[in-house]
Amino acid sequence: MNATSGPHPAGALLLCRADPPAVRPPAQLLRERLLLAPAGDDWSVLVPEGTPWLHGGEPVEQVVTGWATALAVPAAGRPVVALWWDRDRAGLTLAAGFRRTVGYTWLADGTPVGEDEAMRTFAARLALDPVLDVQALEPLTRPDPDADAHSRLLGVVAVLGRAGLALPTGLAPGESAERLRSVALAEGAEQLEGSGSGVSAAGTQLKAWGLDAVRAELDVVEGSPLGPYLRGPRARLLGGAQLVAGVPLLLWGLGRRSGGWATAGALLVAHGALGLVYDRLRED
Repeated sequence: MNATSGPHPAGALLLCRADPPAVRPPAQLLRERLLLAPAGDDWSVLVPEGTPWLHGGEPVEQVVTGWATALAVPAAGRPVVALWWDRDRAGLTLAAGFRRTVGYTWLADGTPVGEDEAMRTFAARLALDPVLDVQALEPLTRPDPDADAHSRLLGVVAVLGRAGLALPTGLAPGESAERLRSVALAEGAEQLEGSGSGVSAAGTQLKAWGLDAVRAELDVVEGSPLGPYLRGPRARLLGGAQLVAGVPLLLWGLGRRSGGWATAGALLVAHGALGLVYDRLRED
């Protein structure tokens, strides 16, 4: 598939550095139609069943960046890589906890338009090999007349393969959402229940955050090294930070009619509030 041969439908893949059981609860809170499948050693892949970027007026990059941010926060320390593409561009976005997202973009013909430092930060936050993997990523940031946007994304996937990523057979960036969906289902991907999207999903999340979010939060962190963050000083610090970050993000997303960012803000607010409430109840 050559990104310069004609128009291509927009699409995306979300690569989560965690096993499916840890990814499932926060992914369900997105209230989007998603397919979940294992993707190698300690990796999972989420395949969007729908195409909200075609109907909500948001670019695919903006939608999936919001999703990746929301997914990475509850699973702190478990980064999420969003690979996205449309007719004119392709790129990657890395979300990891409360850190600022890191992204890199290529034009359809493969011309790099990102900053080299962003790719080095990408490697560092994923704990990739600082020599071998960084050397493998560097050619993706240089002009190459024989490399289009599709091959650039395949190059990223190849480097992540050295860190354990193994996408299901036939699942590759650059394909249409329909093609990705059919391939994922044929490979036995799990359909995650959820409905609603955009701003309405953010509003629903705020109304229904109670039991669902408590269960999701506990499923992700119970019995893990994050356990101490459920209660005590660390829990209160984390909950306060989530509220401080989430409220303005939610308001900004709603004001801009950005469903992805509004959902990310709603999840931050929900998790922050729940963390503080849980810590207080456990004290009592």
